[in-house]
Amino acid sequence: MATIFSRIVTGEIPSYKVAEDDRFYAFLDINPRKPGHTLVIPKQEVDYIFDLDPVQLGDLFRFAQRVARAVREAVPCQRVGVGVLGMEVPHAHVHLIPMDTEGDMNLSRPVCRIPAEEMQRICRSIAQKFE
Repeated sequence: MATIFSRIVTGEIPSYKVAEDDRFYAFLDINPRKPGHTLVIPKQEVDYIFDLDPVQLGDLFRFAQRVARAVREAVPCQRVGVGVLGMEVPHAHVHLIPMDTEGDMNLSRPVCRIPAEEMQRICRSIAQKFE
């Protein structure tokens, strides 16, 4: 059965897509820890990130770097932190979280409730900055 992330890639489940190419997809987390919290995934369904072949893993992080630059330009923050946990969805993914303190990377902190209109604005802003 396809993961929720695979279903997002195919459009079966809507998402706030900020970037995409033929192998990778980036979208806003619907349970963000900070506004602009973005997930970057390979389109290929692989459960554990370190099961990706070395080339694909490197390409995933190169794509994530481009997305992180766009997030940093679009969302006021000092840095964009990166986290790889992968326990909640069995599909390799990278968290990119705008941060002003290291505590902003704590994924056990409460989620932000962001209205749909603001999510759409953030999404457009990041997408426009993506190169």
